[in-house]
Amino acid sequence: MIEHHRALSGVLALTAAVTTMLPTGSSASPDGLRAIMRRLTTVDGGPGALLRVHDRPGDTVLTSGVADVKSRTPVRGDSTFRIGSMTKPFVATTVLQLVRERRVVLDAPVERYLPGTVRGPGGDGRVITVRQLLQHTSGIPDYLGFLDRQEVLRNPLTHHDTRDLVNLALAHPATSKKPGTAYRYSNTGYLLAGMLIEKVTGHPYGREIHRRIVKPLGLRQTSVPGDGPAIPGPHPRGYARPSGDAPLLDITALNPSVAGPAGAMISSGADLNRFFAALIGGRLLGPSQLREMMRTRPTGDPDGSAYGLGLESTPLPCGGLYWWHDGGIPGFQTLGGATANGRQATIMVNLYPGESDAQDHDVQNAVQTALCKDHPSP
Repeated sequence: MIEHHRALSGVLALTAAVTTMLPTGSSASPDGLRAIMRRLTTVDGGPGALLRVHDRPGDTVLTSGVADVKSRTPVRGDSTFRIGSMTKPFVATTVLQLVRERRVVLDAPVERYLPGTVRGPGGDGRVITVRQLLQHTSGIPDYLGFLDRQEVLRNPLTHHDTRDLVNLALAHPATSKKPGTAYRYSNTGYLLAGMLIEKVTGHPYGREIHRRIVKPLGLRQTSVPGDGPAIPGPHPRGYARPSGDAPLLDITALNPSVAGPAGAMISSGADLNRFFAALIGGRLLGPSQLREMMRTRPTGDPDGSAYGLGLESTPLPCGGLYWWHDGGIPGFQTLGGATANGRQATIMVNLYPGESDAQDHDVQNAVQTALCKDHPSP
């Protein structure tokens, strides 16, 4: 849960039809995308899937499968859903806005802003910097590695205190001997980034995200919930498969405090595309802060991916690259990205976790195919 890409997804064989909504004059060809969407909701096992693509001619919306396995209600194109780790670009953008305001220094030690907070075998805030938190090079272990995930699925409404989750991670050995030397994805770093926002501004991190990003961009379907388990607006049910032979579990109602600043947000395909367009287009950050966000280091993945500050770049099969993030949280897997030439795509599947990586592969394939408008992937 609250995972990054290449996480495991599941297999649940459901027959599904693909519905398409195309605006007049749209230049997007949905043929290759339809096949991927159908695969996501049949052989890959997702009950339903939604893909929203935006370019200059307009929006393309593809849906497949069902929003509810009992009622067989189709997935709506205007659905909201939990976005998991796609929360991280919002958090990183907020921190970088504070950098622009000279209230935070990227290469300052975390200790300056959260004195005494980062102490233990897992890391020392006196030598770990803010940049390293955002780029997953701090060496602080990921708290999810020590959380009982089956317990989360059994009791999804339990409240989790952010500081307790940080301390859970810090009680274990660091993942690298020296901060800044190795990339290792860690949700704990973004819990600390959220705590830093709150310490510097005196406001909850969600209020700052709303004030700085959600409201200015008019993201009407985007929110940062507290402990509330509900998803506002029209939304599919979220499902999980706890183990390979377990029945499908409805996990729609979830206390998102288990994710916090690392993955608690709710949004829609339209809103996420608008956010990525504004971010990549320089509307949310100054030029120097956007350059820092896009200063990447290799993740070690064979596809050539590299991680910046809350944003990842990956080469496209048709040439060039795209900037993106993804997320997995009980009930939903999402991925959204954008190219520099003004094209964005976001996909959601209402199953997570599952039991194989087929869904994860096709989620990535769908977005890459959508962004390669003129040269779709096979």
